[in-house]
Amino acid sequence: MSKIVCFGEILIDLLAQPPASPDTPRAFLQYAGGAPANVAVAAARLGADTHFAGMLGKDMFGDFLAESLANAGVATDCIVRTDEAKTALAFVALDASGERSFSFYRPPAADLLFRSAHFHPNCFEGTRSFHVCSNSLTEAEIAQATLEGMRRARQAGAMVSLDLNLRPALWPTGVDPLPRLWEALSLADLVKLSREELEYLAASVPGGDAAVVERLLGAQAQAVVITDGAAPIRWRTRHGNGVLTGFQVTTVDSTAAGDAFVGGLLFGIGERDGDGTAFPAFCAEQTGLLEAIHFGAAVGALAVTRKGAFAAMPTLGEVQQLLQQQQETAA
Repeated sequence: MSKIVCFGEILIDLLAQPPASPDTPRAFLQYAGGAPANVAVAAARLGADTHFAGMLGKDMFGDFLAESLANAGVATDCIVRTDEAKTALAFVALDASGERSFSFYRPPAADLLFRSAHFHPNCFEGTRSFHVCSNSLTEAEIAQATLEGMRRARQAGAMVSLDLNLRPALWPTGVDPLPRLWEALSLADLVKLSREELEYLAASVPGGDAAVVERLLGAQAQAVVITDGAAPIRWRTRHGNGVLTGFQVTTVDSTAAGDAFVGGLLFGIGERDGDGTAFPAFCAEQTGLLEAIHFGAAVGALAVTRKGAFAAMPTLGEVQQLLQQQQETAA
């Protein structure tokens, strides 16, 4: 079984509930969340050997997150606790179609205080996939820890995965995200972008979308995957490109859709022995990569039919059932 380590952001999603009446105050339910933590849970629910690396506050929310990770099957041996800051919060509101908007209470936050010296050796020993997102690039010191983790993971033989997961509201006023984003993107073997993120990067690169993908593939990336909600998934490697149609489901909550997809994708790559140092050859062959993308799409589709982030992640049996149903429908 391949070992996956997810690093960085972890927080509490406080999900707004519809008021029972016009006179009822708005209520929020507590859910465990944070993009790389969601990815870790998604992969663990599928059966992967998954570890989360990061920092939690020594508070009730930090306790809840540590317990939630462990209950989901994620190893917590690479987590550090601190009393220098509280665990981050994100208030989440959903519209009628399940699309979300965020209000973040971060910084200060415990996850931003993680430094390179906090990495436990087990974060890299035997690791086949090391996953991060840009939410741990928003402050200079945690950004350096993120980049150092990516470099150390590659040196240890891991495939490095980056889901940009850009949240402009998290970046300090006056700080241009692009230099840090591109530094991290240049270190990733597998890059996942949303359509909006691709357009954001393309606005600063002569040549537009195609030039962004070429720049990524000209650096470290072996594969670039671009999602667009319910629209088909686009993919590109150094050897080919294509489009993959997803699944038709009723969206209840899209909060963890991209994270569920990435967790499924990493699991699918590992199950096909395509992670670690085998990733370049895996992408060159392409068949296994397309199967892994399709599998990830099924995980993401199931996740949006439920509320929450950790709580929304499906089991392997549920994903296999959805795949079987699609195959039978197409027959």
